[in-house]
Amino acid sequence: MKPVWAVGLMTGTALDGNIDVALLKSDGQSVTQFGHYKLVPYKAATLEMLRECQEQAQLWQFDGPEPDLFLTTEKQITIEQSQAVNSLLVEAGLSRTDIGVIGFHGQTVLHRPPLGDALGMTRQLGDGALMAEILDIDVVHDFRSADMRAGGQGAPLAAVYHRALLQRLGARGDTAILNLGGVGNLSWWDGEDTLIAFDTGPANAPINDFVRDLGYGEYDVDGRIAAEGRVDEARLTRLLSHPYLTADFPKSLDRFDFSRKMAEGCSVADGAALLTAFSAAAVSLALDMLPQRPQRLIVCGGGRHNSSLMQALTKRCGVSVDAAEVVGWRGDALEAECFAYLAVRTMQSEPSSFPGTTGVASPTVCGVINRAVRMR
Repeated sequence: MKPVWAVGLMTGTALDGNIDVALLKSDGQSVTQFGHYKLVPYKAATLEMLRECQEQAQLWQFDGPEPDLFLTTEKQITIEQSQAVNSLLVEAGLSRTDIGVIGFHGQTVLHRPPLGDALGMTRQLGDGALMAEILDIDVVHDFRSADMRAGGQGAPLAAVYHRALLQRLGARGDTAILNLGGVGNLSWWDGEDTLIAFDTGPANAPINDFVRDLGYGEYDVDGRIAAEGRVDEARLTRLLSHPYLTADFPKSLDRFDFSRKMAEGCSVADGAALLTAFSAAAVSLALDMLPQRPQRLIVCGGGRHNSSLMQALTKRCGVSVDAAEVVGWRGDALEAECFAYLAVRTMQSEPSSFPGTTGVASPTVCGVINRAVRMR
């Protein structure tokens, strides 16, 4: 297939308040060109609606009708993300007809992995049909449901894009990619046929929640609060006995599976330090599970801005730790780029999830295609 320009959209579970929107040119196999990207803030009221949706989702747990707020919020974020796409195209000097497809991840409000013989369930807010109507561009959304219907974890989905990036670097099993959003996820490729990915444990979410609930802002800016604290190593050791951390992969997490309560009773500095150390130590346990323990981590996602977390990774994983920018990638754009890439693959009926990444029985095409008005 001839490479096409695609737009990717991502908003993470940590709810940092931004819509990540990026352009990528790809044929669905390799990356031809990185295009413009930007972070577009949600309206404050919309961000509060999303937080309320997360809280209501914890009560709902897929039992009974969805909370009414879901549909209201879904429409609002679809409109705002459509506006973000328009803004990106204007800045990039492109028209809508220059774009082959949009990959619209939506906002995850609840994710339940498979358990025993029971299939997993997931809910991302986002109306792909409405976005296709607003923008008159083909839109792929709901990337996780097909994988889960086929017995997969529904996450992580970034591994096939991470493989394309590792190919560009000429990296093999000595390098892994770590994404630090609300949850951490790891991608590893041996340079040939083996691709492995799974959620390592929490990343930013418990730290953000802990700091915010104590009235110290939305998150620990640059890890400054954690840097003032002391890690209770005995308590950390107890936390690291959680069975998820040594469970076989593939495996995935909901944003709230590990919560701020892990630091209950701590001062703000000691609690932030403990949660930061836990996120890093969980990654070390994840590296131990790989067929080959990498000697280098390339870190993307918001967590790479947290100096305390990056230092904790170096200390507790015993590997070289580099932010995505060190190798020429755009760390704030990478997740959005991923869904642009996955959207191109979906349009070609190419799989985006695999037995070694989500545990699905066979490679699975992910995402629902919503055709532009001009195509109907």
